Amino acid sequence: MAEYPIIVFMALLILAYGLFSKLSERSVITAPMVCVTIGILASLLPYSLLKEGVNATLVRVLAELTLVMVLFLDASTINRKELMKERQLPIRLLFIGLPLTMLAGFLLAVPLFPGMNLWVLLLMALILSPTDAALGVAVVTSKRVPAKIRQTINVESGLNDGIALPLILICFAALSETSASGSGFTYWALFILKQFIYGPLIGGAVGWLGGLLVERSARREWMNPTFQSLSAIALAVLAFSFAEMIHGNGFIAAYFAGLMLGTQTRSVRERLHEFGESESQALVLVIFLLFGMILVPLAFPLWDWQSWIYALLSLTVIRMVPVAISLAGTKLPWSTVGFIGWFGPRGIASILYLLLVILELGTAGYERMISVIVLTVFLSVFLHGLTANPLTRLYHE
Repeated sequence: MAEYPIIVFMALLILAYGLFSKLSERSVITAPMVCVTIGILASLLPYSLLKEGVNATLVRVLAELTLVMVLFLDASTINRKELMKERQLPIRLLFIGLPLTMLAGFLLAVPLFPGMNLWVLLLMALILSPTDAALGVAVVTSKRVPAKIRQTINVESGLNDGIALPLILICFAALSETSASGSGFTYWALFILKQFIYGPLIGGAVGWLGGLLVERSARREWMNPTFQSLSAIALAVLAFSFAEMIHGNGFIAAYFAGLMLGTQTRSVRERLHEFGESESQALVLVIFLLFGMILVPLAFPLWDWQSWIYALLSLTVIRMVPVAISLAGTKLPWSTVGFIGWFGPRGIASILYLLLVILELGTAGYERMISVIVLTVFLSVFLHGLTANPLTRLYHE
């Protein structure tokens, strides 16, 4: 099997990092930083660990499975009761801040990258709009940060990738239409409609019914805790697969499966989440490794001054100004608004959406967009990772 070397390398990396993971939590070194760095160093080896690069079958399987698990878990871990109690801040960030971030990202890209297809620029702005709380894990786990602020950052990160996905798919369809022959507007309009109807319906049904079955089986002591935990990946994959079979969108389906998970028993939900988080964490680390090994070397030659300016703007102005606008009138101190604004890292969702673009549309014509997204995520991994612990220690309202 051609992919044995990379699989062995991935396993060794996860084991090696795991041995020192507790020490890492107390330092400024994060798991994504380690994986990206190791990936870049591995790309310099004379022997290629993954000869096919981004087109390898392994990359597609890992990217799709990771995105399915991330979307399912992000949606399933939302405590709807708690969210309704403290809904003001997350709702403002998701329905005012996120659209403004998307719009600002697009409007600033137009003058910086003249001549680029507007759909490509919009797709770039959308891919860079979701945040990833995992890049600054200390922020959402430290008791120094008030629970309300931690939950706000966590909920925003959990929901914004699902909100951005439909818009990203519309850009996919528009760009596919311009590059495909014999597929008119009607075809793509129906395609989008099916994606957005079948996906939520199938996913919601799988999540609700599957969760209900697991809960009832667990209550009657028919199902042991191990298989309750395994249900997380089973439900996520089933939702994805059933939706794809009838030409719905499997990723939207996975998200709605988590959102509509039909179990309210705390112990059952905890088992589902614990297993899912462990599995998704391993997959996420592998994706960061592949990011450093494949995407950074691919993008590096195209990092010009416009790319650097846009990447830095994406992590600051494009993110922080919309956050400040969305939180206006909440009476939060400016230090807290700035804290929330800064900790909007670009991470796993942006990487996975970018991989989908490359796998579905190829790289020809999208080289500039790919390079900017990779640079932005690369900077975010290190800037947010290095500042998470220090700024958390300095936090005060």
